[in-house]
Amino acid sequence: MEIKRISIFSGHYGSGKTNIAVNFALYLKSLGKDVVIYDLDIVNPYFRTVDAENTLKKAGVGLIVSPYAETNVDIPAMNAASYKMVDDKNTYAVIDLGGDDRGALALGRFSDKIKEENNYDMFLVVNPFRPETRDYSGLKVVKEEIELSGRIKFTGIVNNANLGGETTVETIKEGENFCKKFSETEKIPTSFTCVKSDLFEKTKNEFKDVLKLDLINYGTY
Repeated sequence: MEIKRISIFSGHYGSGKTNIAVNFALYLKSLGKDVVIYDLDIVNPYFRTVDAENTLKKAGVGLIVSPYAETNVDIPAMNAASYKMVDDKNTYAVIDLGGDDRGALALGRFSDKIKEENNYDMFLVVNPFRPETRDYSGLKVVKEEIELSGRIKFTGIVNNANLGGETTVETIKEGENFCKKFSETEKIPTSFTCVKSDLFEKTKNEFKDVLKLDLINYGTY
């Protein structure tokens, strides 16, 4: 998979987008990239990138979050350093974006510069076993709300099919088929598949591109 300078991850709450964004940033760092992860999920979520701060710091990955991260304050406030994502062309930016129209608003202020640079991917993270996105119509609503509010179209789909601790290879394959059909309908390619580390060896040859997820499950995976 070709890696763009800016990688944006969004999807409905509980899809696993934050965990994937963190793992993707760590993957880029393992390739020798200078990486910063930006938490633009301004709506108070279940698991924030700041929860992985120690892991990211140890790996040498930068982290920029809302000043209200790790508090109970639900205010759509942005860190001024977030503008580095569009101003610093020498750094790879990984963005964790909110999972609905309100959550995606934060991207709107950066969207023109991101599109002007034209070196980005915006990934729709899909877990078809979540109640809100278990059918195509529900997923399409989520997709269109985020695109309209964030002012950027999705360029790829990420299969994150899982049932927590009950996830099997068949679970992931079922998600792959779901994403393939949605991909064909919406004309958006499936970019890669996410697999927990305990299943990685069993699946690494099953799919074209696989991202291994090593971080702790904080309840939303």
